[in-house]
Amino acid sequence: MNRVELGKYLTLEDFCTCTQTYQKYADRIYPFPENVEETIPALEKLNQFIVDPIIDRFGIDRFKLTYGFCSKTLKRYLEKKDPITGIKNGRIAPRLDRHMAFERNTKGKYYCQKLGAACDFLIIDLNSRQVVDWILSQKLPFDSLYFYGKERPIHISYGLQGKRSVWTFTTGGQPTQKGIKDWVERANSY
Repeated sequence: MNRVELGKYLTLEDFCTCTQTYQKYADRIYPFPENVEETIPALEKLNQFIVDPIIDRFGIDRFKLTYGFCSKTLKRYLEKKDPITGIKNGRIAPRLDRHMAFERNTKGKYYCQKLGAACDFLIIDLNSRQVVDWILSQKLPFDSLYFYGKERPIHISYGLQGKRSVWTFTTGGQPTQKGIKDWVERANSY
């Protein structure tokens, strides 16, 4: 695929090849979108309204994209277990997380009905809690933000709903807003 700039800093290739699972099985995974007419504009908006401002603030050298776009074949490999370790290659919740953007299944329906795009990232040498504080202070128009922990990547999506919902997770992996009342209030004050 030709070089496609998604914003000021990142390309489509950056978004499609950043995961550990892709790196491990690169020779077997087609990482790019099939529904380019809808998916690429969604990724461009995610970059324009969310990713570019974050990189503007923290710098491209400190920004680490850990999960961007998920193609159909990447999805299949994420769902498989590593043959040596027996551990699942990764996690994906296509109906919820927007990593598949506007891709469609074999029945022609969107994998995620919420529509939009998402990525996971971290800022090197900075606590993710501080990054979330900055995102909220700037009133970035995200749809959902998942905080997994101060040393873990942040999941953020941009979509038509613009809900600005903030979630964290229990040790059992259940979404909750317990313990992040200040963030929830700040997100809702937009």
